[in-house]
Amino acid sequence: MTRVRMDLFASLDGYTPSDPTPDNPMGEDWERLTAAYAATRAFRETVFGDTSGAGTTGIDNRYAMASVEGVGSEIMGAGMFGLHSFPDDAEWKGWWGDAPPFGTAVYVLTHTAPRPSLPMKGGTTFHFRDTAIEEVLAEATEAAGDLDVRIGGGYRTARDFLRAGLVDDLHLLVAPIFLGRGHRLWDDLRGFELTHKVSTEVAESGVIHVSLTR
Repeated sequence: MTRVRMDLFASLDGYTPSDPTPDNPMGEDWERLTAAYAATRAFRETVFGDTSGAGTTGIDNRYAMASVEGVGSEIMGAGMFGLHSFPDDAEWKGWWGDAPPFGTAVYVLTHTAPRPSLPMKGGTTFHFRDTAIEEVLAEATEAAGDLDVRIGGGYRTARDFLRAGLVDDLHLLVAPIFLGRGHRLWDDLRGFELTHKVSTEVAESGVIHVSLTR
């Protein structure tokens, strides 16, 4: 049965970056927040195509591997795709080059839809939708077949799906840093410990992996 999955990064004080720019699309603090994840062997292989075997292989790597396994489709917001940073660039194809690391159908939520679907190398096709998240999820679920749907972010998209109660499996990576600024992930979102089973594991890097599953 298809499940809806999400991986989120947050600081110890509950923030995620809020200052993206075209030159720094994820925000000034993103590198600090995701340093342990980006250092894993799985991330280097999946995102950069690095097959040298370099990268960490501990607990962080195990979660990084799990995040890409069994995914049949993905949903992301316009900001994550880059439409907010490059709204007037008709040739914009995302941040990932000609061969994005998804390898599935990816549904981009944007008010600029309708626009043509965008097939890329490696099996990724971006589809652009301006409709209710429940309708997009239904389409993504059909595209996923027997696999899962991953909600890729960004911040507003993640909160919309969480607020609507549509996420079955949430993996929260809490970096051992204090940001003191940015978007607060959990404001007005209450009670997940009542609807989901919670488990935690601390990695060698100090990152706290919080898993919520229903």
